[in-house]
Amino acid sequence: MENDETQATRIAALNDEFRRAAGLTRTAIPGRCFVTAGVASLRTEVQAQILDRVRNFSEFTEGSDPYRQHDFGGIALAGAERVFWKIDAYADADMEHGSEDPADPERSFRVLTIMLAAEY
Repeated sequence: MENDETQATRIAALNDEFRRAAGLTRTAIPGRCFVTAGVASLRTEVQAQILDRVRNFSEFTEGSDPYRQHDFGGIALAGAERVFWKIDAYADADMEHGSEDPADPERSFRVLTIMLAAEY
C-alpha cells in the first residue's frame, strides 16, 4: 500500500496532466471539463483567458491545497471577479460515485469544473 504522500503526489500529477489538457485534446486520463452558467455567459475572449489560466495554474499553497493533490485553485480576473476551478475523481463516466482510488487513472474519471466564485 502506498503511503499518503506518495498517493497525493500521484494524484497531483494526474490532476495536473488532466487540467493542462482541458479543452484541448483527449488525454490518457479519462474525464470531462465543465463550466458553470456564469462562466458560459462571459465573452468568448474572457472564457478563453480563464481556460488558459486554469491550464497554466501553478500557485498551489498549503492553504489552498492542504492535501497536495492539485485539485482546486482560484484566479482573479480584471474587475475583481474571482474564478474557482475544482477537479473531482469519480468511479466512472456516470459520475455517481467517487473513485475508490483517484491515484489510478484506470479506476477514476476526472471532472474539472470551472466556476465564478459567486457560484461556489
